[in-house]
Amino acid sequence: MTRSEHDVLVIGGGAAGLTLALELAGHRHVTLLRPAGDDIGASRWAQGGIAAVLDPRDAVDDHVRDTLIAGDGLCDERAVRFTVTHSTAAIEWLVAMGVPFTPDTSPQAPYPFHLTREGGHGTRRIIHAADATGRALVQTLLARVTDDPRIRLLDDRQALELVADDRGACRGALCLTAEGGHELLVARDVVLATGGASGLFRHTTSPTPTCGEGMAMAARLGATLANLEFQQFHPTCLYDPEGEAFLISEAVRGEGGRLRDIHGRAFMADYDARAELAPRDIVARAIHAEMQRTRATHVLLDITHLPAERIAHHFPTILAHCRARGLDITREPIPVVPAAHYSCGGIATDLDGASDVPHLYAIGEVACTGLHGANRMASNSLLECLVFARATAAALRRTDDTARREPLVPSWQDTSPMPDQQADKGLMALREIMSEAAGIVRSDAGLAAGSAAVAALEETYAPLRQDRPPSVAATRLQQALSLAALMLEAARQRRESRGLHFNRDCPAHLPGPARPSRSRLIRRP
Repeated sequence: MTRSEHDVLVIGGGAAGLTLALELAGHRHVTLLRPAGDDIGASRWAQGGIAAVLDPRDAVDDHVRDTLIAGDGLCDERAVRFTVTHSTAAIEWLVAMGVPFTPDTSPQAPYPFHLTREGGHGTRRIIHAADATGRALVQTLLARVTDDPRIRLLDDRQALELVADDRGACRGALCLTAEGGHELLVARDVVLATGGASGLFRHTTSPTPTCGEGMAMAARLGATLANLEFQQFHPTCLYDPEGEAFLISEAVRGEGGRLRDIHGRAFMADYDARAELAPRDIVARAIHAEMQRTRATHVLLDITHLPAERIAHHFPTILAHCRARGLDITREPIPVVPAAHYSCGGIATDLDGASDVPHLYAIGEVACTGLHGANRMASNSLLECLVFARATAAALRRTDDTARREPLVPSWQDTSPMPDQQADKGLMALREIMSEAAGIVRSDAGLAAGSAAVAALEETYAPLRQDRPPSVAATRLQQALSLAALMLEAARQRRESRGLHFNRDCPAHLPGPARPSRSRLIRRP
């Protein structure tokens, strides 16, 4: 095993990781671990945009109120206000970085860039780069990072697990090198920006979803995880059993798209007065109910009533992608189905991004800041990445721990890793279990059965991993099994339905103020 020394180690190169690296460069020595061609993170797939208070007619209090409503009583209002208050500055920073947001050239435009509206928002406040905001954002920031000599970019290593010293403080990460060897990256501070856990489910909105690896790594060090039961399912993923996942942005509904059942009947008004602009949990459950009622595999998202030139202007990526699959969305509705999209829970952090493990920080979807509560409002996710990455960078600028304690180095007896084919088979089985047990609509019996099935999988695969050197596939399976067990337990313990967590056996809110859940990994001897 080789070893290298680092100051601040950032694991993950999406919007959050790139932003933090750029903001911290010049103050601390930054190492950014981002494997070459790493599109695993969700940032680049974000289509809709970034919510922020930009229109002079908008207000911080209005954005805060909309977020609190969407979060169904579980948001941390302090975190919400902190995020929204810093939203304008975050967008101004992106504009200065050169992100090519779509301009608004109309004479009556209240703001230089076009603002759209999405579910849960009371006004237009979503700034975007056509319908590929995430891609434009990541490409712009990655180019800046690549050109910055103050940032050390490592693209030939994959983080497997975090390491701690004898006092439980995080001191780096064990990585797999491109040559198949193991390297210990020792660091004064570690920042996780590894994304969420949508990859625990069968259908997701990302072609290469994460499985909560960062959450599981932090939990193994003793970090508290919060609100794991609140897994968001995006209402509209393109339904194509033969093709890869592709998200149909919520902005399509924001610009007038209508949801219809397979017989062409618009149905959202039956479920909520806000119709297509209701929060995502309501829309996803409505679609689920309509699919069950009509015994269909999908519903339809119809924008054929909009002018074709307007569709081409606002949604060029969606238009081109659907055409490549033989679907002209200007003439026919889009078949859509809900799919796992965003984890509202994660590593519990404060407003500086700090976890309860010393020297371990978390930003982006891997973290639970309190912003989203029981349901993330559309386009608040990229905003959270930006605001908390900048806040964490500021906190790290104020601290420089010169005292360094040696990490405890993992060891193994066997020299051959678990075969990747076996690990991949186990992960596929886990995804089927989680989709059945912890999907859009849950039940006591289903959650109990899911917990038992995950425990059985763990018992089956544990001997195949024991005392073997870790591989990417085997480590991912181990982390996914651990996190799935915690997620199911959190769902079983919440004896109410709230936001994204709907249990048909306890469909109402509990009386009194809502309380976040807390999860800790119990280490087995």
